[in-house]
Amino acid sequence: MTTQHFPYRLDKRWAPLFFALGVGDDDGVDISDNGDFVATFGRFSVKTTLDNIDHTLVTGPHRWYTAVGLRLSFTDDGITFGTNHRKGLSIAFVDKIPRVIGFRNHSLLWVSVADPEGLAAAIGKHKRSRAMGPST
Repeated sequence: MTTQHFPYRLDKRWAPLFFALGVGDDDGVDISDNGDFVATFGRFSVKTTLDNIDHTLVTGPHRWYTAVGLRLSFTDDGITFGTNHRKGLSIAFVDKIPRVIGFRNHSLLWVSVADPEGLAAAIGKHKRSRAMGPST
């Protein structure tokens, strides 16, 4: 099984916050060729399948107070695993993922990986290969 790792782009100004949350250089998003999607953010994580991803969108820049840290969205049931405010990837799910914090399950996850375009492309590549079906 092959796994691609997309680490976070850690803004060192927020190092004390990351330390408190347990976020380190090994955290980020892993996608496996068996279809697993795992995002880790210190002691917090999200696990689902790549088939459960509806679409992605690269976004940013954002205000730091809406993008850095572990946070819930004020407008929907989304969750943020944020390590910088410059750029990240919004990931929408077909079926909501189990709640990480708060009281509701989450339909969106925003991650500030160092290469959001690369992560979006890797997710898209998996979805395209699944849509084409097995080769004969």
